[in-house]
Amino acid sequence: MGRVTERRRVIRIRDGAVSTRPDTLVAEEPLEIRLGGKPLAITMRTPGDDFALAAGFLVSEGVLASADELANIVYCAGATAEGENTYNVVDVRLADGVPVPEITLERNVYTTSSCGLCGKASLDAVRTTTRWPLDASPAAPDGIDPVRSDPIRHDQVRHDPIRIDTATLAALPDRLRAAQRVFERTGGLHAAALFTTDGELLDIREDVGRHNAVDKIVGRALQQGQLPLSSCVLMVSGRASFELAQKAVMAGIPVLAAVSAPSSLAVDLAAETGLTLVGFLRGSSMNVYAGEHRIALPAGAATPTD
Repeated sequence: MGRVTERRRVIRIRDGAVSTRPDTLVAEEPLEIRLGGKPLAITMRTPGDDFALAAGFLVSEGVLASADELANIVYCAGATAEGENTYNVVDVRLADGVPVPEITLERNVYTTSSCGLCGKASLDAVRTTTRWPLDASPAAPDGIDPVRSDPIRHDQVRHDPIRIDTATLAALPDRLRAAQRVFERTGGLHAAALFTTDGELLDIREDVGRHNAVDKIVGRALQQGQLPLSSCVLMVSGRASFELAQKAVMAGIPVLAAVSAPSSLAVDLAAETGLTLVGFLRGSSMNVYAGEHRIALPAGAATPTD
């Protein structure tokens, strides 16, 4: 299994003084995802939680929606010249009766650590209809412990429709940052985290690709029978791109918050699907781009006007 971090020698220059020292870098390696033995996608990722990443990717592709639709995920071919397994190829097997999508050259996806959907044939291909409309009211899922792999119960996870106040939203970036263990050592990882509407951390994953971090979150939830995540808030480092909004919608997550800007396409998708989208979440400031009905404004705040 590849390591999450690696050490490299660097020349350090500080105030004119020059020295050499080892530096800790985040690892980036390719992961090939196969479906029923056929290549489906290649993503550049930080090794770790590979099975969850593959499962989460298939949720966003509309292939999986529940744990009983997944038979198993295994590492397969990918040996080095020395005959050692690289652990950079996984094969996903669907349960009996689950339809296998047609894998064509147009559907085959190559993703980088900065873009999750570069190989999509068209915009229509990613506007997959979710099985869980965001304004529905399914049962609240169990929480997911950020350290343990087994599910635990969080009684404060509420039923949708949910509401979250601005003070709780404002606290999420610092809580996300404080929980980023590998970022502390490398400064080079994105993160995605699930929170309750009371601001309690349920799960956090890190990766060189923000879309991979979200897939790992969603995949773990699928494996533990937690989908849809209809009472949760997804907080991401960086910007809110279309692919992150799409992944939130496909997982039934009603609120997506980001520390940076959303894209215009992400805002359009949020408006179409009922997703609450918050951007530029920094300190007590934030922009609400869609789904404002889930945001509890401060008492005495002026009513927004056009």
